Amino acid sequence: MPEGHTVHRIARQMTLDLVGRPLAVSSPQGRFAAGAARLDGRTMTSATAVGKQLFATFDTGEVLRVHLGLYGAWDLYGDVSPLGDGARARSSLGAPRVRPGAVMDAQPSTRRLRMGEGESEVAVDAGATWPPPPIGQVRVRLDSGSVVADLRGPTACEVLTADEAALVRDRLGPDPLVVEDVDTAGEVVVDRVTRRNVAVGQLLMDQAVVAGIGNIYRAELLFRARLDPWTPGRRVPADVVRAVWRDWTGLLADGVRDGMILTREDLDAAGRAAAVADPTLRHWVYGRAGQPCRVCGTPVRVEEMATRKLYRCPVCQV
Repeated sequence: MPEGHTVHRIARQMTLDLVGRPLAVSSPQGRFAAGAARLDGRTMTSATAVGKQLFATFDTGEVLRVHLGLYGAWDLYGDVSPLGDGARARSSLGAPRVRPGAVMDAQPSTRRLRMGEGESEVAVDAGATWPPPPIGQVRVRLDSGSVVADLRGPTACEVLTADEAALVRDRLGPDPLVVEDVDTAGEVVVDRVTRRNVAVGQLLMDQAVVAGIGNIYRAELLFRARLDPWTPGRRVPADVVRAVWRDWTGLLADGVRDGMILTREDLDAAGRAAAVADPTLRHWVYGRAGQPCRVCGTPVRVEEMATRKLYRCPVCQV
């Protein structure tokens, strides 16, 4: 499932390439036809993320709310802006792999940047017409003329009034990248964790407790804190919850910057470069069931918590 850093990157990409422009909005598969008709021809005025949810506001005051869920993804075509320093394709949405010396300023129809659980770029026929035909079941298409954004497979895609969107936001827990005061927001998280008898591993995945944490971040945050995921929230010291919140704040910012979840703080420059190229080197415990813990050598355990896989070291996390 796409986690918080992914949705923040999508919001930033839309801010660069879609905000401030009138958009042709359509629903190629037809399932969002009525919503698309409400937004067609209108100008997107902002795109923001809170946790795993995207809120794109239009000049009518209406808001397109998207939750990618387990399988949702955005495909962007065209003259897509870089999210960081460097040439156009480098650090753009999709973390594309570009050969050294490759031409960076390809025509709009020659690149597709994918943003979902992972980021990737694939080549598109350079002779293809513009805009490119939809691929698969596209729920909604946003077309600025120079950039096309196609949404496929979301859990939620709806048009809300400003008041309705505010109600959705109010139900979400704090997101470090959108709160006014990180320390104050952290105290909200401390209270919501320490007053409940639910396992802390489950609480961190509860978007009403803290917004944006998914399975990868949950496993890694708890390992970095050497905290047993099954510990009831009310038995976790407040200072430990504050430390997890501070760690989440830093890891989320890193993920938005880098376009990936890299949680190992033991890597030198060469090790980090290797982890960027090889996803199996990026994490302490996530996805490493049966493999030796990188600290103590004990096989990493995989269990089920609230229907989701939970990875932990049974020795380090006690």
